[in-house]
Amino acid sequence: MRDFLPSELRKREYVIRVIKEVYERYGFEPLETPAVENIETLMGKYGEEGNRLIFKILKRGEHEKTGEADLALRYDLTVPLARVVAEYGDKLPKFFKRYQIQPVWRADRPARGRYREFYQCDVDCTGTRSPVAEAEIIAAASEVLRTLGFDNFTIRLNHRQVLAGVLEAAGIAADKQGDALVAIDKLDKIGREGVAREFEARGIGADGGGKLLDFFEKLPELEHAAEFVAEGEGEVSQAVAYNRAALGRLVEFVGGHDAGALGIENLRQIVEYAEAYGVADRIKIDPSIARGLSYYTGAIMEIGVPDLAGSLGGGGRYDNLVGMFSGKEITACGFSLGLERIVLIMSERGMFPENLGRASADVLVTVWNEESVKDSLAFAAELRRSAPGLRVDVYPDADKLGKQLKYASALGVPFVVVIGDDERARGEVAVKDMKTGEQRTLKREEVAAALAEARP
Repeated sequence: MRDFLPSELRKREYVIRVIKEVYERYGFEPLETPAVENIETLMGKYGEEGNRLIFKILKRGEHEKTGEADLALRYDLTVPLARVVAEYGDKLPKFFKRYQIQPVWRADRPARGRYREFYQCDVDCTGTRSPVAEAEIIAAASEVLRTLGFDNFTIRLNHRQVLAGVLEAAGIAADKQGDALVAIDKLDKIGREGVAREFEARGIGADGGGKLLDFFEKLPELEHAAEFVAEGEGEVSQAVAYNRAALGRLVEFVGGHDAGALGIENLRQIVEYAEAYGVADRIKIDPSIARGLSYYTGAIMEIGVPDLAGSLGGGGRYDNLVGMFSGKEITACGFSLGLERIVLIMSERGMFPENLGRASADVLVTVWNEESVKDSLAFAAELRRSAPGLRVDVYPDADKLGKQLKYASALGVPFVVVIGDDERARGEVAVKDMKTGEQRTLKREEVAAALAEARP
């Protein structure tokens, strides 16, 4: 949990402003929910590990000794959304498209880019099963990243039903599928032999494990095939060609397994609609993605950036979650961008606009002496009225002018206003440019326009 000094806060506010502007262009509306939820609202929604990371709030009074908890800090923004839709469904539109940017809390071990208190930037759509919702969310998230300056990212796409179909087609028993996914996720790190040993240790048969390894090991071959196809088809990009090849390989492997076949068709539609949105080149079908949150039921997504461990965001379809609160079947899908990681990467790579580091004020009004304090305050108020948007600061003490100029210089304030006794008598003001050292005298009524024009 951190403090944010002004320079860091400006960066965060810039990113949040871009996210809001993009999401609102796609028709999403803002939502806020309380920091605290009833503990039963949160427990059991995030899997075993998630339950351990929930910050619980002890009951007051005698219960503080027993450790009983009835409330908890918000763990994410998706479960509160589900509660809101269940509670206010009759007041919401048929298709509720909302974005929410608020802090969440997790009792996690802090690490680089990982904190106990952090902001999530969620965008969700409820009330439709159409893959148009997934394609639109992918398009919106892509536009956010492009607007922020990310030009090399990939949205990896998979599907829970596809994943189940692949495991079933390989002959992995239902009670071993979770273990198989944990092991296969290490393929890049420990190789085929290492995964095979882990399969054996987890009680996964050599035949099923071998088929699964064959499938995942052959996926990289599609990259070369896609490159060849893309060159042959001219206008088809390598990314589009790869996704078509990956869908074909999935159909081939999954065969007649009904759930897997339905998932593959859903993926095909999402990719097709993403092409219409112009973001298909950002998508890569990746059958190895198995997001840990237990509530995903359909498409699952993660944003990856080269040379970055972890992701910049993720999400998917969670059709059963809202119904857990309402007793009705309410479909939903959503995506969450990781604000903390985005800010960190942008800072490290120098991606923020230069003017974010500007001074807290455009002009500092100095105080000549104790008798002139009221006049300085009145002139500062006059500047603010005459030039809306001009940021005006006032030096609070009647210090020597040198000290006041030094203070302005330390803050990086570009202009300083000096109203001495002689200037006041003539209805004039001295304006000093702190960058060039030039000083000029203007009529009081001319200063606001001159400063507004000279403002960076």
